[in-house]
Amino acid sequence: MIDLHYWTTPNGHKITMFLEETGLKYKIIPVNIGKGEQFKPEFLAVAPNNRIPAIVDHAPKGGTKPLSIFESGAILLYLAEKTGKFLPTDIYARYDVIQWTFWQMGGLGPMAGQNHHFRNYAQDKIPYAIDRYVNETNRLYGVLNKRLADREFVAGDYSIADMASYPWVVGYQNQGQNLDDFPHLKRWLETIRARPATERAYALAKDVNPNFGKPAIRTEEERKILFGQTASVVR
Repeated sequence: MIDLHYWTTPNGHKITMFLEETGLKYKIIPVNIGKGEQFKPEFLAVAPNNRIPAIVDHAPKGGTKPLSIFESGAILLYLAEKTGKFLPTDIYARYDVIQWTFWQMGGLGPMAGQNHHFRNYAQDKIPYAIDRYVNETNRLYGVLNKRLADREFVAGDYSIADMASYPWVVGYQNQGQNLDDFPHLKRWLETIRARPATERAYALAKDVNPNFGKPAIRTEEERKILFGQTASVVR
């Protein structure tokens, strides 16, 4: 059994997508980040960066005790190696998947995240910041669209590279992007959205968080919790 410490964010969706694809047994432990549950000592013991997702595998392959992992990219790699799925064994194909997974972790996720923040959540609308992140998101969409021009998925077959990127493209409208400008990316998005495991993963989000799909910031207290963090929260 795997404990999944989860909330309904793009990084959380990556892991439920993988788990639903493979049928691994798991239990969701909700971490309501709007209420500050990510700062509880029991969660910090698993995820010292106070960010979801994190997992505890109570039966790790080749291990003798439970294994905890934080960071969504590391979790995807671990689960792929545990199951032997969605990560090829051939060295060329394997590192093609890994490099595109890291591309999402280092590029698409952070840039789209800052895009969301300055465009939708920041109380002070700073034109330079908005333009900077909307344009960089646009560039990254272009990179992905070009990559998908001659293949169905990011690294050929469906893989953790697709699961990593998909949740960050779902919110394209909130990122100021027109998907019609990226036809290959649009086709890819629709293909993954139609997968039964993706449908199940996003249905779970609605069960866990009744406010899923609504604005993430509804009160000033939530704003302070999510955007007012300093080192004091982990001391």
